[in-house]
Amino acid sequence: MFELLFYMVLGVVLLFVVPSVIPRGRFENAAIRAAGLVAIAFAVFSTSYVYVPDHHLAEIFRVYGGGLLTGGRIVAVNGENGAQARIFTPGFHPEFLLNVFYTVDTDPTETVIDDGNIGVLNAKDGLPLRLGQAFADPFPPELGNSMLDAEVFLKNNGQRGPQLTVLAPGTYRLNSYLWNVKIVPAKEVQAGFVGVVKSNVWSSVDLGTLKGERPTNCDSIKGGDEANADLKRLAAAQVPVGCIGIWDHALKPGKYYLNPGAYVVTDFDTRGQVLTYGGGYTRATISLTVNAAGDIEQKRTEEKVPDNPENADKAVFVKMEGWDVPLELRVIAQVSPEQAPCVVAGLGELKQVEDRVITPSIRAIVRDVAGGTYTVTEAKLDKDGKPVLEDGRPVIVTINRPTKVLDLINQRPLIEKEVENRIRPEADKSCVTIREVRLGEPAIPPELLVAVRREQLATQLSLAFIQEKMAQDQRITSEKAKKTADQQGTLVTAEIGVQASLQNAEAAKNEGKGERDKLEAIAAGQKAQMEVLGVEATVNLRKFELAVSTLRDFFDKNPQVLTAALSNAQKFVPQVSVGGTDGGIIGSLQALLGQTLSNSVSTTGQK
Repeated sequence: MFELLFYMVLGVVLLFVVPSVIPRGRFENAAIRAAGLVAIAFAVFSTSYVYVPDHHLAEIFRVYGGGLLTGGRIVAVNGENGAQARIFTPGFHPEFLLNVFYTVDTDPTETVIDDGNIGVLNAKDGLPLRLGQAFADPFPPELGNSMLDAEVFLKNNGQRGPQLTVLAPGTYRLNSYLWNVKIVPAKEVQAGFVGVVKSNVWSSVDLGTLKGERPTNCDSIKGGDEANADLKRLAAAQVPVGCIGIWDHALKPGKYYLNPGAYVVTDFDTRGQVLTYGGGYTRATISLTVNAAGDIEQKRTEEKVPDNPENADKAVFVKMEGWDVPLELRVIAQVSPEQAPCVVAGLGELKQVEDRVITPSIRAIVRDVAGGTYTVTEAKLDKDGKPVLEDGRPVIVTINRPTKVLDLINQRPLIEKEVENRIRPEADKSCVTIREVRLGEPAIPPELLVAVRREQLATQLSLAFIQEKMAQDQRITSEKAKKTADQQGTLVTAEIGVQASLQNAEAAKNEGKGERDKLEAIAAGQKAQMEVLGVEATVNLRKFELAVSTLRDFFDKNPQVLTAALSNAQKFVPQVSVGGTDGGIIGSLQALLGQTLSNSVSTTGQK
């Protein structure tokens, strides 16, 4: 401004004062006046343009020559004094006496919004918000980003205050007299989650996968239809998309450019959640051992199972047959994307669902099942305890039976199924789906298991004894076979001897049989002789035959006697008279035979 005055004064002096005060020639005066004109022109030109550097913009403030802003306006659209709606973009911009009437600021730079961020706008001027309105109406679609121009915004009834429209990533030239921009991260819904929207504005929506015109009816959707009413679900007030409140549709995984003040998005995990109930009790065990004498000995030990802070809660204590049994279990719960708004509207986060709904229900239902009855499918029995048959097959019936402690081991799948069937309707009231319930290893009092384990151990010991006995018998058989192989020659000889004795016995038997047959034949012949010769003659004949047979056998065994008898034949002339009729001829022969034998023995003795 000082330079402008200086050159203007200088020009006026050269143009009017100098030629009149200091007379010169025509040529000199013309030159002085020309210099004055140049000084004035330079003064005017130097204040009639602005140059804006690249990536900058020029904001202007009118000081002179304009009217006053009225109605609380702070940005001038029609040339009033004050902040001006128009700006100058990078480049050279001439305007008569621009720097005289306006203050020009070329320091402001372009607004750059990086990827993954958004620009939240707040307008300092415009029409006031309507009563009850928290955010300005979104920019008209037909104008789009041209509403960022302050003149367009103010001339098209733009509203002052927080804007519903946000700036997506990019570069913008914004008039800071009108706009205040806050750069914040864009909303991104991760995979496995949905975004439950609590809206503070009533407007049309265009969020990519979720679109809708401004609703005409924003009555609350209280938990759903008649089917949901039958389920006795929580009265979770939801509204159509675009209304103020919790929308009945959630945002799918993705990135969204929305005003975080206008739309509060809650990330809700729709993946299966594993809720573990365990710890916080003492587990007792009884170990069985076998001593050297074969007796079973038992020892009781106790171990504290600590509470894990990551678990949903401690183990559930159930009363069964008078025993307190700590029962660990695992529950898999899930909230579907469609039900996420219902959970948020009714209870809040999933953690609150766990604490307020699932955990109390699990504890109550597990205690009811363990201390009451459960459904079991089994064969129908008659009065004698035998299965009832139909077409050769057992008749299957479904009954409720009291739960016993050992059922936690023997009938675990049935108890799990019973708990699942009872917990699912309770969880469904809170818009939560129970996928499965699994029981952990129950801490059954070891006193209940000792008898069974002792029986099992005794059975195993018995089987082990049988196996050892079989092994010993096998070893004896093996040793016997080895010794038998070593004595194979002796055994063969003995076996041959046994076979020979059997043959000899058979031969003797046959010989005796033959002798018997012979004697029977002789007796038959003698009987026939007696019938012909008479008894006495037959007896004498038999005596003679025996005598001859005896001589034959004697001479066979003693041939030297026969030889001596033949060589001394003359001695066989009887010197002893044999006579008489008492013995007959047989008696004579016997006497002769006796004399001969006597002589033979005598002769033999002399030699």
